[in-house]
Amino acid sequence: MNLIWIAPPAAGKGTYCSMFKEKYGFNHISAGDVLREEVSKGSSIGHEISEIIAHGEMIDDHLMKRLIRQKLTSLDLTKPFMLDGYPRKLNQAQDYEEILMNLGLNVDKVVFINISKETGLKRVLGRLTCPVCKKGYNILTGMAPKIEGVCDNCGNTLVNRSDDTEETYGARYNVFLNETKAVINKYKTEGKLIEVNGEASPEEVFKELEKLLGVKNG
Repeated sequence: MNLIWIAPPAAGKGTYCSMFKEKYGFNHISAGDVLREEVSKGSSIGHEISEIIAHGEMIDDHLMKRLIRQKLTSLDLTKPFMLDGYPRKLNQAQDYEEILMNLGLNVDKVVFINISKETGLKRVLGRLTCPVCKKGYNILTGMAPKIEGVCDNCGNTLVNRSDDTEETYGARYNVFLNETKAVINKYKTEGKLIEVNGEASPEEVFKELEKLLGVKNG
């Protein structure tokens, strides 16, 4: 099984991906992490990404397609995997399906975690992430670490995302509405979309996702 995760900012996408990875062994591919990995490796593509970001420009669709293809081909594709942060636009969805087709795969399910703009804005300042194992936390939604500021999994110091501000959140939410709606509609029409209410507690949302995806033990 391979999944696409779609959600407004601060809907908990990273948290649920971590939960599925930990419990069921899914590979988790984050588009943002893919970009950061290339930059940190100092690869030729990484230098290209750094230049684009330095000039305040967006990563173009052709480059994202190359990076996602490269990441997928580095994984054991016999294991289930999840992709979040991509595709964001309809043409990116078409690019991704082309990549999968060339690998003998297709999109199985698309998970849409739906929350309101107000809920997302309330959550955004409480979000923390482990920079090493990528486990997500939120001190405002009952997902705080056992020790303040320390990852439960690996003991590393948790960090805030630099773009978790009210102004940035509003802009990102509007981009989500304008660009991702077409992707949601596409997969809804194809019968692949699973929509869950992200306003519920993380435990309730996770249980609902297990049920809808048919992966719940017992």
